Amino acid sequence: MTLDKSPDPQRKKFGSWILAGTVSLGALLCLVGISIFLTSCSPAIPGEVSSRIFNKLSIEYIGAYQVPNDLMVKNTRVGGLSGLAYDRQRDRFYAISDDRGEQAPARFYTLKLDLDKTNSQQVKFKQVDITDVTLLKNSSGETYPRGETDTEAIALTPQASVFISSEGDRNKNIPPFINEFDLKSGKVKQALPIPQRYLPDLEGKRGVQNNLAFEGITLSPTGTLPASGEALRLFAATESALIQDKEVAKVGNNGKIPGAKNRWLHYLISDKAEIISEHLYQLDSPPLGAIEHGLPEIQSIDTSGHFLTLERSFGLFGFRAKLFQTSMAGATDTSKIASFKGNTTIQPIQKQLAFDLQQLNIYIDNLEGMAFGSRLPDGSQTLLLVSDNNFSSRQITQFLLFKFKQG
Repeated sequence: MTLDKSPDPQRKKFGSWILAGTVSLGALLCLVGISIFLTSCSPAIPGEVSSRIFNKLSIEYIGAYQVPNDLMVKNTRVGGLSGLAYDRQRDRFYAISDDRGEQAPARFYTLKLDLDKTNSQQVKFKQVDITDVTLLKNSSGETYPRGETDTEAIALTPQASVFISSEGDRNKNIPPFINEFDLKSGKVKQALPIPQRYLPDLEGKRGVQNNLAFEGITLSPTGTLPASGEALRLFAATESALIQDKEVAKVGNNGKIPGAKNRWLHYLISDKAEIISEHLYQLDSPPLGAIEHGLPEIQSIDTSGHFLTLERSFGLFGFRAKLFQTSMAGATDTSKIASFKGNTTIQPIQKQLAFDLQQLNIYIDNLEGMAFGSRLPDGSQTLLLVSDNNFSSRQITQFLLFKFKQG
């Protein structure tokens, strides 16, 4: 398999493989067994029980749009888009870039979708206009130094602010964060507490894996009115297992390598932020030939603990992606469990396949961001996905638009 040999301006999880040069089939298949430390999928749920736990969903593909790789907005190169949030009042999306300061300081972009709704039965996706950029600033009001952040996810609050996660850099002893920033100025407002078990230690026995930390965050629709007095509920998930939760990959009875055991935090944010629970999210088995397989995005569906999750892999056969509906009903609180290794009593977050993007029969790039958008004439909701191009000439910034409906 011949890949691009050109240098990559950033060290990225998938970019490093895409730009690695010629890789033999044997080496790739070998790497599948070495690089993925995973466990088994959650048990199947009988249809009768499943119908009570999960909502009936309909996901229908509308179209795609590709942003030019050389696009510049206010002297910043657009790329690395890794997370999305939707502003219903302004009908705008915000997209966080995971640029570590190589192209420009840490930042998020403002986007507007151009849809043709002339035919209410067949909405068309025309283009994405990127209208503005906001630079993130630390407590001193300065942009973050190069290499200090790896911003991956974004969630909008009703108080004109955004929560943004950063994976940090384990190799440089830079911890991950989930911080709140002012929507207009980009200045940090507060930092959410991160449990010690997520923070890297010097011995390499604890904490998030490098480049596999908080990749997905979302806010529950509960408590969205500033005057209501209700607290916000924020959920944050790691892309893969913590070091202390990793298990050596072994082929299961079904002939597949089991998926990783990720951790999923539940915050309650009012006058102060506190963690009220944590759960296990079980990744599906990686597809054949996968080198990397993880959870890059989560999106709250309703106030009853239902979410959409995006699982994405890269390997011998390119990128693959699936959407799952998940439910927190009955999930074990794992906040007191030091390690998942060998623990078979934990009830994970339950999940059900909602949409396999392979059925579209189109090119799929490195999808990492996802958010619900505006309503369509028939009352359904738009669902937008975006890919992180890793600032590589061999990848694209790809937007995929879907019609999402419940019931």
